[in-house]
Amino acid sequence: MFVLTVDQRASTRRGDLVPELLDRLAPYEERTGVVIAFDRTVGDEVQAVLDDAALVVEVALALGRWGGWSTGLGIGQVLPGPDGRLPRVSREASGSAFVHARAAVERAKTRGNPVPLAVEGPDPAAAGEVEALLRLLLAVGARRTPAGWEAVDALARVGGTQKDAARDLGISEQAVSQRLRASLWSEEAAVRPVVTRLLQEADA
Repeated sequence: MFVLTVDQRASTRRGDLVPELLDRLAPYEERTGVVIAFDRTVGDEVQAVLDDAALVVEVALALGRWGGWSTGLGIGQVLPGPDGRLPRVSREASGSAFVHARAAVERAKTRGNPVPLAVEGPDPAAAGEVEALLRLLLAVGARRTPAGWEAVDALARVGGTQKDAARDLGISEQAVSQRLRASLWSEEAAVRPVVTRLLQEADA
């Protein structure tokens, strides 16, 4: 399984943003793949347990886009409680995935880290491959212009073609194509399934 531990950056200066983050994460909790929902663990930290690699990638990239958070992704076991069931909240759970997530988020919080995300798991080499690709995708997203994000979001929203996205935005199909090309959207879309597969293999 996968544990995401997310810690707010510069919380003393920015105030407590955990409630806002939980609101933003709420739509993901309706998706299959969330085993233990996102919740505050302690202080300005949020944690969840997931078992869907594609969803993990999607949430990690969303967190990076929103900014202001250090993300630790732990791969490993999540142990059931004495009754044989998983706890309802992550702070009552245990297992190697939590240990790895803790190590990952501490590393992600390293000062001067331009991409505050780290991945830890039972196979360091496999976790390192996932981390490298996720950090690359986050770096691409960080350099995307507002116009580029507008085109990417429109394409996702309409769930169709560039022509549909152009109609949604009220601009030409050529303009949408130019924005997506400058945003490296095709390259990101090609890498996402690779990261998902590597993450699945790391958890095998």
